[in-house]
Amino acid sequence: MPVTNDPYAARPWLKQYGPGQPADLDVPDQSMLEAIARQAEAYPDFPLMKYFDGVISYRELDRMSDALAVALRRRGFGLGDRLAIMAQNVPQFVIGMVATWKAGGVVVSVNPMNKEREVRYILDDSGAKAILCLQSLYTEVVSKVRDGSALEIVITTSELRYQTRNDPRVFDGITDTAPPGAEDAEALIQECMGQKPPAVSLTRDDVAIITYTSGTTGEPKGATNTHLNVLHNALAYEKWMELTSEDVILGVAPLFHITGSIGHMAAALCIPATLVLAYRFEPAVVADAIEEHQCTFTVGSITVFIALMNAAGVRDEQMASLKKIYSGGAPIPASVLDRVRDRWGVYIHNVYGLTETTSPSHGVPVGAQAPVDPDSGAVSVGVPIYGTVVRILDDDGVPVPVGELGELQTEGPGVVPAYWRKPQETARSIPGGRLNTGDVGFMDTGGWFYIVDRKKDMINAAGYKVWPREVEDVLYGHPAVREAAVVGVPDEYRGETVKAIVSLQAGASADPEELIAFCKQRMAAYKYPREVVIMEELPKTVSGKILRRELRGR
Repeated sequence: MPVTNDPYAARPWLKQYGPGQPADLDVPDQSMLEAIARQAEAYPDFPLMKYFDGVISYRELDRMSDALAVALRRRGFGLGDRLAIMAQNVPQFVIGMVATWKAGGVVVSVNPMNKEREVRYILDDSGAKAILCLQSLYTEVVSKVRDGSALEIVITTSELRYQTRNDPRVFDGITDTAPPGAEDAEALIQECMGQKPPAVSLTRDDVAIITYTSGTTGEPKGATNTHLNVLHNALAYEKWMELTSEDVILGVAPLFHITGSIGHMAAALCIPATLVLAYRFEPAVVADAIEEHQCTFTVGSITVFIALMNAAGVRDEQMASLKKIYSGGAPIPASVLDRVRDRWGVYIHNVYGLTETTSPSHGVPVGAQAPVDPDSGAVSVGVPIYGTVVRILDDDGVPVPVGELGELQTEGPGVVPAYWRKPQETARSIPGGRLNTGDVGFMDTGGWFYIVDRKKDMINAAGYKVWPREVEDVLYGHPAVREAAVVGVPDEYRGETVKAIVSLQAGASADPEELIAFCKQRMAAYKYPREVVIMEELPKTVSGKILRRELRGR
């Protein structure tokens, strides 16, 4: 059906941009390789990474990634080959990523929490020729799935390297022992140190990273994040968040996740800015890192900041240097924003995006405060970033009027061109280069966007639509609630009914009946939860998203 009235094409959200902010970014016609080479030459002694007591300069990263690229080429790794990286937040992730590009290859990000079945699927689907992983992950997982895969090069490393502090809070029981059957990353780097790999010609349209979606609706799909996608959105972080080389980025999002890949690694490489890594998220360790390295910026799931507020031994004054905090990946209740501002004196800005949009597609401008929808209580996820057009579509794919609900469809320089080797999925989800996100929301007259929920998470209670997000926001308003997740469960009378699972603040108490009554007083009768379950901890992905599907399965 032809579109005759498209209220989104004129980009009404541009009026929310701050002074001097462009509507579109002028991105150089180059790959990430040229961007890295330019910064390495201009800032050779810049402290690019800090890992506990270890520091790696841009010059050192450049030399180490050169050496590793040489070693890869000598072992038959070439243009277009894929190298999987399976590690926590360690410097080797960045070294491996840059080395892969220098060798002409594509990075495949692998969740270090994945088990054998999941890793086997990703290796088979991507056709990865090489893998760089932590020693423990090789022993526990990779060694058991390498046979029958396309892997020809297996390289391991230890999380204990590039630092000497060996903090027992995260490294207890970990040893640095190279396993048999694999080559050692640092040995390869030393072997080839001082050498440069043959020059490769990568374009902005070449795939830089294959990032696998979570697979909540079927098997995971590899989003093909191109060099243009990566470079544009790294520069978008710099410009939108007003970051400079004076900023220190706290790498709290997992580096394998698109947020960590772009908002931490790529942004640090392009600005450049110092990237602080702490292996994995342990609240007290992260708080110490913020204080020690005076981190000024981070982006992470709201559950990260909830955990920091509630962790024993974490002092509010440790957060004093964090002046720019962005959060995405999960809805942010207004009550949590207020709590953080009361405790730390800083406003958390919303940011929204997907793997397929290469991290941000929307954000709240620095210095602005996201409006809250008076009807649903949803905090706006912001406005579309540079060069991005987002439409709200009905079930027929037609733009709906301003203020009406529909599915968000995103187009722009951050949207991936395809899913890896899945043309049918690409045609269905990214028709004509426009991503059908699966998120339901609306745009207000000011150009602000609001996400109500995922299409698949909507609860149909006796014919009434209930969005879990709205019920969760009400629960977060109760002083005893720390985390909340709402799911639909079968009901003989209503078809589906509303069930809430919550965890409580440290030292707080509340029983299910009290929480049900709290919701009943604040929302329509068909919306409030009929059942509340209290758990010590809600299950989450490694990026901090609460796993509704796991709770639903229980």
